[in-house]
Parts: sequence; C-alpha cells; structure tokens
Amino acid sequence: MRVMVIVKATEDSEAGAKPSAQLLQDMGAFNQALIEAGIMTDGAGLKPTREGARVAFSGAERAVTRGPFAHVEDLVAGYWIWTVKDLDEAIDWVRRCPNPMPGPSVIEIRPLYEMEDFS
Repeated sequence: MRVMVIVKATEDSEAGAKPSAQLLQDMGAFNQALIEAGIMTDGAGLKPTREGARVAFSGAERAVTRGPFAHVEDLVAGYWIWTVKDLDEAIDWVRRCPNPMPGPSVIEIRPLYEMEDFS
C-alpha cells in the first residue's frame, strides 16, 4: 500500500525557521534508511504558506487567496510518499523518525487510493 506521511506545520515552520544542522543530519539518515528499505518514493519540505496560494472552487467560479493561512495545526510543512505492507509498518517507521520540529509536532499517515479501490 502507498501512504502519504504528512508533517504538520507549526508556528516555527510557518515562520520560516530553518532546521538545525543536527536535524538535517538526523533526517538525512532517516531518509536514507527509508530509501535502503525500499519504502520512500518521494518526499519534501514545503515553504511557509505566506509563499503559497489557495484556489477555491464553487461551480464555475474560482476564488484565489494568497497566504499566509490561519490554523497552523491544519497546515502541512512536509511530506513523504511511502510504499509499505500496511498501516502498522508505516506507524513503525514514523515512530523512528526524528522529531521534525524544534518543539512538539505531529505526523499524520494517510493511505492513498489505488485503482483497485474503485473497482
């Protein structure tokens, strides 16, 4: 199964705080372990929402809102795409992940739809 592993934003990430050298090293080692295990297929950190935009759809109408966006706990700071045997394997890997933020943080795991889900 494929999953998206979502690093939730924090006040620090939305402020554009850069990770420490130690965190970069730790995350690099973690990512390398994911690659060597054949799990990681993609991943990246996202710039703060002040550099982004949203497009809202209502029928034929489109409304553009430029960031920053409120409700930091609902925002995404980074992601991975993993291929794992099941949700438990993904949880096990996330438990090994270094804390991606300087303070408290949350990582969410969401299965991706596959074609067989629609048959």
